[in-house]
Amino acid sequence: MNLPTAQPRTLAHTRSVSFLGYHREDGLWDIEAQLTDSKPEFFEVKGEKSWQPNEPIHQMIIRLTIDDELVVQDIWVDMMAVPHEKCPNAMDPMKKMIGAKIGSGWRKEIEKNLGEIKGCAHLRELLFNMATAAIQTLTPKLRARQSDQIPAHLDKCSTWRTDSDLVHRLYPMFYKPKDPSNLE
Repeated sequence: MNLPTAQPRTLAHTRSVSFLGYHREDGLWDIEAQLTDSKPEFFEVKGEKSWQPNEPIHQMIIRLTIDDELVVQDIWVDMMAVPHEKCPNAMDPMKKMIGAKIGSGWRKEIEKNLGEIKGCAHLRELLFNMATAAIQTLTPKLRARQSDQIPAHLDKCSTWRTDSDLVHRLYPMFYKPKDPSNLE
């Protein structure tokens, strides 16, 4: 580990998140995300529930089914552990994401359909990051298209700048040389 040595401390909370991408036999793709929160000590929400050490407080999973164009064909949600009895009410509104396209505007679409009191903050958090997992899952297929459409990940991080050597090598049609009059 390259982090500096930590000060003496005690673990107070664990959040585990995983993303899995699958290519289905019918040609569609399933992207699954799971989130689990737990605490190493007894925890209680007064008047509602209590949890033993390391027992999941939140445990939820989302399965997005998408096509080759990154359009959501179906969505399934399960909340196996939640801290409040009304939390599962956030599952049905997730179906509003069917027809949405992963790419530019994905977060806005999530906020429009599921933002604030319309949904669950934890499910939204998973959906935000499922976009990256989907693009990683479909990367070979997306690269093979050689389309005229700029890939969604270009100019979204310093490594994938359209003026980088990497973009010049992998996506020469979208490479934009640095403007010498506007060097940073």
